[in-house]
Amino acid sequence: MTVEQAGLAEKIDAAVDSYIELLNSGTAEQIADLYAADATVEDPIGADIRDTREQLVEFYSVITGMDERTATLKWKKIAGDTAVFEFTLVTKTAGLAFEITPVDIMVFDAEGKVSSMRAVWQPEDLKQL
Repeated sequence: MTVEQAGLAEKIDAAVDSYIELLNSGTAEQIADLYAADATVEDPIGADIRDTREQLVEFYSVITGMDERTATLKWKKIAGDTAVFEFTLVTKTAGLAFEITPVDIMVFDAEGKVSSMRAVWQPEDLKQL
C-alpha cells in the first residue's frame, strides 16, 4: 500500500465514522457535507438517484427530523477508494419506532469525499418496533 493509498484509507475510515456519528446527532446539511459536489445517492438500490446537494439534504432531513435516532456501526471494510459497511438505524417519532440494518457501499474521491453511495436493503427490512 502506498502512502497515498494509506492516506485515502484513513480519510475513508474517518468519513464512515463521521457518517454514523452524524446520523446520530448531526444535521442533514452536515451529512451532505461528507459528499462531493457531484455525488450520487441510490438508497435503496433501484430507487431514483439523488444527485444534487438539495436532494441529499432533503433525503437526510427525513432521518434528522426524527424525535430520536440511534445509528450503530456493525462492521466496515475499506479497499482502495471504497467502503462497505453495515449499521443499524433505529428511529422514533410520533410514538412509533422503526429499525433498519442496511449495508452501504460508498466510493470516495481523492479528497475523501463520498462520490457515490448505494444502500442495500429491501422494504421488508424496515421493521416497526
